Amino acid sequence: MLKRTHYCGQLGLSNEGQQVIVSGWVNSYRDHGNLVFIDLRDRTGLVQIVFDPEKYPQAHKDSRTLRCEWVITVQGSVRPRGAGLENPKLATGKIEVLCGELIILNMAKTPPFEIDAANQVGEEVRLQYRYIDLRRSVMQEKLAVRHRVAKITRDYFDENGFWEIETPMLGKSTPEGARDFLVPSRLVRGAFYALPQSPQLFKQILMVSGTDRYFQIVRCFRDEDPRADRQAEFTQIDVEMSFVDSEDVMQMNEGLIRRIFKEVMNVDMPNPVPRMTYPQAMDEYGIDRPDMRFEMKLRNISDIAEKSTFQVFTSTVQKGGVVKGLCAPGGAKYSRSDIEKTLTAFVSDLGAKGLAWMKVEKDESGKVLPKSSISKFFTEEQLKELMKRFDAHEGDLMLFVADKENIANKALAPLRVKLGKELGLVKPGDFKFVWVTDFPLFEWNEDEKRYDSLHHPFTSPVEEDLWKLESDPAHIRSQAYDLVVNGSEIGGGSVRIHNPTVQAKVFDLLNISRQQAQSRFGFFLKALEYGAPPHGGIAFGLDRLTMLLTGTENIRDVIAFPKTQRGQCLMTEAPSDVDQSQLDELNLRVQKHLHQLEQEELEPGVGPKQ
Repeated sequence: MLKRTHYCGQLGLSNEGQQVIVSGWVNSYRDHGNLVFIDLRDRTGLVQIVFDPEKYPQAHKDSRTLRCEWVITVQGSVRPRGAGLENPKLATGKIEVLCGELIILNMAKTPPFEIDAANQVGEEVRLQYRYIDLRRSVMQEKLAVRHRVAKITRDYFDENGFWEIETPMLGKSTPEGARDFLVPSRLVRGAFYALPQSPQLFKQILMVSGTDRYFQIVRCFRDEDPRADRQAEFTQIDVEMSFVDSEDVMQMNEGLIRRIFKEVMNVDMPNPVPRMTYPQAMDEYGIDRPDMRFEMKLRNISDIAEKSTFQVFTSTVQKGGVVKGLCAPGGAKYSRSDIEKTLTAFVSDLGAKGLAWMKVEKDESGKVLPKSSISKFFTEEQLKELMKRFDAHEGDLMLFVADKENIANKALAPLRVKLGKELGLVKPGDFKFVWVTDFPLFEWNEDEKRYDSLHHPFTSPVEEDLWKLESDPAHIRSQAYDLVVNGSEIGGGSVRIHNPTVQAKVFDLLNISRQQAQSRFGFFLKALEYGAPPHGGIAFGLDRLTMLLTGTENIRDVIAFPKTQRGQCLMTEAPSDVDQSQLDELNLRVQKHLHQLEQEELEPGVGPKQ
């Protein structure tokens, strides 16, 4: 067997005259009657192979049997293609390999889709034949970026005194937040493990153990509905440090992200990264992960709106709601139909009752003022005040939502991003970073009439707010911080509670009884009693970070073997049924749904199982 000496995409004019051996898949085949050309592909790229019947008749004869995706090895000499024959689209486009010997390693069935046209095929087909989809250069590049990020991460943390330590995959179910994936135990009948939603408690216990600096690139699991930027099975860069405050954690991990963006994208991240408080983010952007690539900040105009005669606005403010809006620069080009059928429908789907609007235009007298069907409810001075509030100019479009503040924010934040993209305010290759800090420790759960943790129940309050645990929990700030890039939260963390008394008070406010706390977290609470240092950490979503670096909006593009929106692996057909003998060993019984039983009754000779 001929052993490979070079990768396809690494050949160039510097190899002219050399004898090389390359291996890979036939990407394309062209028979010109005399000469035969193929493009040979491996993970580094393509190289053109030429078969000449006069110089190497046997290799030429064998080449005419080749088909796309066959696996071959070629031995030959590198030569320039010659003037006018070069292919500037290929990194190897100035050379070709004249084949002297061809070895067919394996034949292949005709693929269900062409490699170069895979983007025209439905995603389900590509996921079913993932091993073919991954042969595409664009997919190989994404996997390469993911590898580089992991490599940079390990090098960076090693240089800074961190140890990579593995934490268990099989642990205790601690039902807080998302649903756990449960794993039945064969040896302990009727008991279950849970796959980790994160290594949170284990990494804190490592700090109690004196490890001081820990990191891990770890697989995590949450039994939630997948989305474009979320999978039930995902990977995070997990970090924890002892004897630190929030500034220490942010600076250390800011350094990691700075190195990743510089080495992978040649993007210089600001030093330091700008900070923004949670209240400011919610007020100006309506969301705690603001996209800073363009302005278009939200403005609260309740004070102006309540002085108008527009009943929708005035009644909303009187009931304790708000009127918030934004100004889309150049947005006056949207027609009334566009606004009412597209933009209004967009915010309605997000829970808003409607969308009011005004276009900033010049009237007959030459005055530039906001105009629409609702402008008649405002005085000229009020209209000018609106323009000043939004810094609006001729040709702009002002849009308003009147509702409870949380609903107004929920509608306007995505609308802002949508308009930013449609109006060309988002520039390709632009990255804007911001730390969001000063999150509330709790949020009120209106349905259950109790507090929930905004992050998790082990997040430490800001020291100045500790006294509020007794009297004003709604206004306690947490020592939490999220790193946001282009409107995507790539990492979040906090300083942890290391004092057992404070931890007990937080559980009380979360309506977690002492008995429940012991049942769920007893092993961790016991560890806190044996001398826990002040500690804090962060976790970055490796999948989401790779999405940003590769410019894709689909998380499945950066995971080698992802699940569908329904949590299925189409290639392996997981999840799947298991043998009854396996269930018996685990002392489990599968409860069939009614429609399955009805189907069995309809099948001839088969009745429902008792």
